[in-house]
Amino acid sequence: MRWIWIDKFLEFRSGQFARAVKNLTLAEEHLHDHLPGYPIMPASLIIEGLAQTGGILVGEAGGFAEKVVLAKIPRAEFFGVACAGDQLIYEVTLTDLRAEGAVVDAKVFLNGEVLAEVEIVFAHLDNSRSNQIFGPKNFVFTQQLLGVLDLARAQERAKQIDAAKTPPSSTTQANGTAEE
Repeated sequence: MRWIWIDKFLEFRSGQFARAVKNLTLAEEHLHDHLPGYPIMPASLIIEGLAQTGGILVGEAGGFAEKVVLAKIPRAEFFGVACAGDQLIYEVTLTDLRAEGAVVDAKVFLNGEVLAEVEIVFAHLDNSRSNQIFGPKNFVFTQQLLGVLDLARAQERAKQIDAAKTPPSSTTQANGTAEE
């Protein structure tokens, strides 16, 4: 089973920025197993949520033509812990995109405060090299993970349709005529 560490995108700007949310619940087994009696989200899984958010941002910028894999984490700084019942907001900014890979700066917010700051480096694997190493299955951009992006796109289309249905607001001038 592949674990998805983001629930949905709140904002997605192609090739630039992504904001995603992860709700932590007691239904998640890892919260019980990590430190029994103290249900906190392991820092490594928070980083994985950032990597999934950033990986989709990087992959989408390249049209998902290549597999995007986490290459290294040069910097990760945590300022607290996240517990069951918390909501994490992941913000990822694409700072460097090249043929061989990409770099993102990422932050995690908890209750409006920065919980962590992480720099993530991704590598691009072209399909022929990736197939030699891992086989033809796309282990990075699974349909389950890409479904999170599809949901964000569907929500954005719904907002655009709603906006198109709503007539422009008008204001009344002092003489009683409407101004558009």
